Amino acid sequence: MAGQHLQVPRLEGVSQEHFMQHLYPQRKPLVLEGMDLGTCTSKWTVDYLTQVGGGREVKIHVAAVAQMDFISKNFVYRTLPFDKLVQRAAEEKHKEFFISEDEKYYLRSLGEDPRKDVADIRKQFPLLEGDIKFPKFFKEEQFFSSVFRISSPGLQLWTHYDVMDNFLIQVKGKKRVVLFSPRDAQYLYLSGTKSEVLNIDNPDLAKYPLFSKARRYECSLKAGDVLFIPALWFHNIISEEFGVGVNVFWKHLPSEYYDKTDTYGNKDPTAASRAAQILDRALKTLAELPEEYRDFYARRMVLHIQDKAYSKNFE
Repeated sequence: MAGQHLQVPRLEGVSQEHFMQHLYPQRKPLVLEGMDLGTCTSKWTVDYLTQVGGGREVKIHVAAVAQMDFISKNFVYRTLPFDKLVQRAAEEKHKEFFISEDEKYYLRSLGEDPRKDVADIRKQFPLLEGDIKFPKFFKEEQFFSSVFRISSPGLQLWTHYDVMDNFLIQVKGKKRVVLFSPRDAQYLYLSGTKSEVLNIDNPDLAKYPLFSKARRYECSLKAGDVLFIPALWFHNIISEEFGVGVNVFWKHLPSEYYDKTDTYGNKDPTAASRAAQILDRALKTLAELPEEYRDFYARRMVLHIQDKAYSKNFE
């Protein structure tokens, strides 16, 4: 049986107070309309970004196919001047290219030293800072990063989750976003933070039979829309047009919960990483038993985890 298809709610004119008191505690995706985002939605044309963004070198993903897969790495990393990237990403066919004339481009902005610095559009692209206003819904000390993203038309990003809350600000173009609840993780065939199911619209159910049970939440974003993506919610994004957006990530948990070496916002909280290491050791210990006993005690462990760790406060 096919999983549920649900529309992400859309609300206009939501205040910071209403969002934090009534909407944020629900921990569900939400599209916010009519927010004051500054002049970016009108100013950030291809010509404007080309002129103002300048010729600083940026590291980009280049893919020969529209569906990018971070598990198989079906793309290459290349470097381009920012103005050249914008021009190429806006094209359907390219006179200059790395792989093929219809290759796709994706920019996920980085800090000055990606190993130490988080992405912040205000620092890496200071001439654009005055054009965009971030939603002032969280405390400044909770701010983690602001990631500048540029995508070719038709590009699809793999399904993944992040460990921090974020606002996806759609500045230019249209995007389709499909989300899955953290409670449906067991249906998504995970490899780390990513789903192995690349084609979510026409999945291979012989290979991924449980995927049909995952509840699918969907929305379309146009310029000026802001999508709230709670931490741990899986999301898959298609740029239906040349797309420009900014993700603003902030810390939902106290700072000490997060890995201090994480500059991307996608490393599991330190306690979760420690628990996973302990589980790996437990499984190696179980492997010392014959299959019949290993199976029995593994099932008991699963039941024990469900009893002690599963929340009864979520759908």
